[in-house]
Amino acid sequence: MNIGSHISRRILIAAVGAGMIVGATASTGSAQTVDSVKSAGTVKVGMLVDFPPFGIMNTSNEPDGYDADVAKLLAKEWGVKVQIVPVTGPNRIPYLQSNQVDLLVASLGITEERAKSVDFSQPYAGISIGVFGATATKVAKPEDLSGKTVGVARASTQDTAVTKVAPKDAKIQRFDDDASAVQALLSGQVELIGVSNVVAAQIEKAAPGRFDQKLQLSQQVQGIVVRKGSTELLTAVNAFIDKVKADGELNKIHEKWLGAPLPDFVAAAKK
Repeated sequence: MNIGSHISRRILIAAVGAGMIVGATASTGSAQTVDSVKSAGTVKVGMLVDFPPFGIMNTSNEPDGYDADVAKLLAKEWGVKVQIVPVTGPNRIPYLQSNQVDLLVASLGITEERAKSVDFSQPYAGISIGVFGATATKVAKPEDLSGKTVGVARASTQDTAVTKVAPKDAKIQRFDDDASAVQALLSGQVELIGVSNVVAAQIEKAAPGRFDQKLQLSQQVQGIVVRKGSTELLTAVNAFIDKVKADGELNKIHEKWLGAPLPDFVAAAKK
């Protein structure tokens, strides 16, 4: 059986846009507090359910994934139940601002533009883009890509990142999606590929020890999101993230869903 068939195409394709989904803005709702959440007895958490492995619907048709486990752990810490509300990329922020959810654990990348309309916690997850290839392939710096064939998903963030640093004589081969680029790597059609750490983890599961990361090109961190001005709630969320980073619980969730330790650029990040 072709080893690439073990890789979830859905996971790979979803990873392409890991850092590019943009939430729309809406009028700001009322600030939220931990006491109001505890009084209600339930924390309502907006979450993507079509962005594996961060958000999925499991075989029982229930929200699951990295973000779901983080939301459940947060609810446990606060002593309340969790109600996960499925949201989409475009409606994530409007759902929060219209008080339909208390907060978002929805793979939302921290950006200055988004921070104008919502407040972000310190990072609890992150996506990195790098160059990945066979362990025997010697690449330690962008100049080492000279003369090599690098596969990327066309017009993706990794396409942009690789194109920016690659020498003129590097051969950048563009595919329709990440899954096709991965197949090209596995079959030897290309020597290297530009991918996210999410995709890299899936490759490692399918082909243990055959490939490793050569270069890291870019990073984007994701935060838990609260309504603008919810200072007390944000402080409590940050305290929770500090705790689960320190006690290893967040790392366990990352290992479970991404097959690798929590990246240093997330683990060491502070607000």
